[in-house]
Amino acid sequence: MQSFSGLVEQFESRFTHTLPFPSQPANLYEPCRYLLGLGGKRIRPVLCVMAAELFDAPTDDAWHAAAAIELFHNFTLIHDDIMDKAPLRRGQPTLHHKYGLTAGILCGDVMCIYAYEQLAQVKRSLPQIMQLFNKTAIEVCEGQQMDMDFETRSDVSIEEYITMITLKTSVLLACSLKIGALTGGALGDNARRLYEFGRNMGIAFQLQDDYLDAFADAAKLGKQNGGDIRANKKTYLLLKAQENANAAQREQINNLLAQDASDEKVRQMLELYRATGADAACRQAVAGYSDLAFTHLNEVAIPSSRKQPLLELAQYLLVRDK
Repeated sequence: MQSFSGLVEQFESRFTHTLPFPSQPANLYEPCRYLLGLGGKRIRPVLCVMAAELFDAPTDDAWHAAAAIELFHNFTLIHDDIMDKAPLRRGQPTLHHKYGLTAGILCGDVMCIYAYEQLAQVKRSLPQIMQLFNKTAIEVCEGQQMDMDFETRSDVSIEEYITMITLKTSVLLACSLKIGALTGGALGDNARRLYEFGRNMGIAFQLQDDYLDAFADAAKLGKQNGGDIRANKKTYLLLKAQENANAAQREQINNLLAQDASDEKVRQMLELYRATGADAACRQAVAGYSDLAFTHLNEVAIPSSRKQPLLELAQYLLVRDK
């Protein structure tokens, strides 16, 4: 079994040298290369290859599927940045900010189509893989719409929030693992168990992000903490604080939500998160979903030693301070 870092290097080499984009029209494909050149952790495509390797040496099918997943993921980032009016991605200008809105829309579209072109080259279990990929793509769009709807709603429940992050974030992790397993010839319930491992890991990962944005040390986080609070973003912490708050605390929360972003707003909201037990509840939720994820991974019917690199990656993602 190969390490995550080793597989990242292999994926980068293959992905960089086999990108499907032609040279013309340059105004369409140059921005695509720009975004993909910004890098990223490549977690999703490498999870696909790692899942394949649990059952057999990764074939061309696994690498094509991994490329499709990474292209699709980056397509969603382009369009998410447009919808969020985000100026930066990975510390650099977002694609639409650098090249214009038209380029952003078209580049996202063509990147999604090229994702399917890569997927079409998979030979093993293609009908099952295509059905899962399509289902996941629809769910990601549904999750993004829910996230946007939440911006104008004041009655979002924690259950709805978990559904949103499941659709927007975790189903693509789950899909990556199951598709990889299918390209590797997984039998029985193994592919399903890997899907559930990825789904619960993705939920825990996003909840951990919520917590770290609020409570992580700014130096370790690499940015000013409390960004979600400043933006009045509905996170697990805010929703749990609203759920647990007494009348006076609820009034204070509403007053803070009506204020402009400031360090004092962050400080007071963090105090409320602690006072209402939202901070502890978030940590407990992370632990609960993490335990579910590891339970599903443990139930994959292959020797434990083969699962060790995947287990180590999951532990790294879920037990972190930045």
